Amino acid sequence: MAEIERQDREYGGKIAAVEPGGNDPIPAAERHGKPSQLFWTWTSPNLEFATIFVGILSITAFGLTFWQAVAAIVLGNGLSAVAHGALTGRAPAAGVPQMVLGRLAFGYRGNVLPAGLMTITSGFGWFAVNSVSAAFALSSLTGFPAFVCLVVVVLVQVGVAYFGHNLVQVFERFAFPVLALVFVVGAVFVFLQADPSAVPEGGGTGGIGGFLLTVGAVFGYTAGWTPYAADYARYLPAETSPLRAGLAAGIGLFGSTSALMILGAASVSASAAAGISSENPTTTFVGVLPGVLAGLTLLAIALGAVAANVLNIYSGAMSFLSMGFDVPLRRARATVAAVFGVIGFLIAWAALADAAHGYEGFLLVVVYWIGPWLGVVLTDMYLRRAALPTGLLYDRAHRNPAGVIALLAGIVVSVPLFANQALFIGIVPREFPAIGDVTFIVGFALAAGLYALLSRRTPDRP
Repeated sequence: MAEIERQDREYGGKIAAVEPGGNDPIPAAERHGKPSQLFWTWTSPNLEFATIFVGILSITAFGLTFWQAVAAIVLGNGLSAVAHGALTGRAPAAGVPQMVLGRLAFGYRGNVLPAGLMTITSGFGWFAVNSVSAAFALSSLTGFPAFVCLVVVVLVQVGVAYFGHNLVQVFERFAFPVLALVFVVGAVFVFLQADPSAVPEGGGTGGIGGFLLTVGAVFGYTAGWTPYAADYARYLPAETSPLRAGLAAGIGLFGSTSALMILGAASVSASAAAGISSENPTTTFVGVLPGVLAGLTLLAIALGAVAANVLNIYSGAMSFLSMGFDVPLRRARATVAAVFGVIGFLIAWAALADAAHGYEGFLLVVVYWIGPWLGVVLTDMYLRRAALPTGLLYDRAHRNPAGVIALLAGIVVSVPLFANQALFIGIVPREFPAIGDVTFIVGFALAAGLYALLSRRTPDRP
């Protein structure tokens, strides 16, 4: 079974060792680390071009001015960071991955739905998005074909994720100062050339619809990390302060995503003023930077994408195992991570052709299930308060139909609200385009309210 006992694992704080097991609980003898490490764990993976590109889309795709974009970015990231911090704070006491914790709200079998969506989103979707971003950056830097760069990026990502939790944490810690320094210096040059008052072609015409589309895209990007929240805090000692853990994770997430998205929004006017335009969005962004800094920024973009995808592969494998599949290997998680790397590479290869439109669509699709999922799990946390019945987490007979019903209702009722320009436009935004995209708001509120109502009538049935 994937959920094997760990008494003989002796993994501890070893770095150059493959993390054994799958998604089983972390025993007290294996607990280590401090809450502060979660700051760089959630800062480093967002110091990449995929984050910057969300800010660029706020103006070029959703028609906002710079200051409108800043407001939408701060709002979307703030909501996401609060949810992420709340989920993170619960992890040390539970000692299990986030998708295993979700079994409380959805039941053992019912959890297959959100865990399956998470597997597709992180193990394949985000993996492809970030791999393409890194490949474009390396291609711009080296002149090598994007495909060759993609192969190199994927090999590094899979290698780190295969070793597991401890190497992932070390990688993020050492990536943080390098990425932070390069992007801070780069931001200075971009803002010196940017004109926040400038209204680029199409900018300023988005109205409230464009604002809500941006909030939805921002929320989709940042809240996309919430199903990973407990994965990197579960090794902390059980007595770790939930507040300290939640603040470290939430601040790291909010600060990094907000800073780089705002940088992306500012880069639109800077690139326009410099007359720079390219089919490769990464090349356009670094075009306003001086030679040496442009090269370092491209390298940092690639490193940041790798930092993000290390988490995507690791947590994607964890989610797959949380669906309840029996993988009778001592290194079940590591094996699944390697397989996901191969599949993700094939998807990323196919996505090289039209990265911009694919990314815009993907961001909005993510939020369509993340919103209702968050509504259910956060409501479940609130209703349980301090109670954490960990005995139910691996009980195959545990049922909680309220969670599945609420999640499905939140997703289904959201369909008429879809405003995904690349894939599908629902009847509401089609008839009332000024409303933009309110899917995540409606999905969250509906799922939360329905779960609160149903859970009182259909309690846990172990």
